[in-house]
Amino acid sequence: MARTFKTISFAASATEEAQKAAEELIAIYGQEDPEHADVIVALGGDGFMLQTLHKTMNSGKLVYGMNRGSIGFLMNRYSTENLHERLVEAVENTFRPLEMQTVDTDGNRFKALAINEVYLFRQSYQAAKLKVVVDGRVRLEELICDGVLLSTPAGSTAYNLSAHGPILPLEAPLLALTPVSPFRPRRWRGALLPNKVTVDIAILEPEKRPVNAVADHIEVKSVVTVRIAESENMTAHILSDPDYSWSDRILAEQFSN
Repeated sequence: MARTFKTISFAASATEEAQKAAEELIAIYGQEDPEHADVIVALGGDGFMLQTLHKTMNSGKLVYGMNRGSIGFLMNRYSTENLHERLVEAVENTFRPLEMQTVDTDGNRFKALAINEVYLFRQSYQAAKLKVVVDGRVRLEELICDGVLLSTPAGSTAYNLSAHGPILPLEAPLLALTPVSPFRPRRWRGALLPNKVTVDIAILEPEKRPVNAVADHIEVKSVVTVRIAESENMTAHILSDPDYSWSDRILAEQFSN
């Protein structure tokens, strides 16, 4: 049965360009309350798309983004024409985010979700010292680095790629564990892990070498332990144009300069 999108809720970032686009589209297609809309159309850049996906997590709502930001890797091309047709033809992608669980130096516990990546980074001038455990087995007794991140395929072209991590095809059941400026082991460049593993990272010398942890845009300061695993019950849904799908974009990144 074909999808129908009779009602649309437009959400826009605070930038002038995105706000102007929202006014144009609402004048043409109308505006529905997000709770009752058939689809959410997000206008902005990648950061705004991630915020929208977090807000709609587990709601079953489909999100279709159009680029009115600076990068827009997660977004479709902007146009005011034939929006209903584009939505019907769009490819649906369903993602399970990473779930980050942290304990800080005061014993406080915190949970957050990440669609792109969870990353840890040093808080001071001294390098971080980390112990990396995968599914209960110690893989690195001591990793001295500026940081380390665990990326989903969707996030593999973001910070992970900047840290020289591998690009993962969207359909790959993998996660990329990538160090940031590793000092010891100097030659360690990361690992590809099955997406069902649990990664535990312990911060060694947390008082002397404090470390922060971030799940997408949510930061927790001065952590002592971080556990990361793919969520078993949370999902986000995103639509992409068939001639510019997420899979195609990620594949194209592997052949770009």
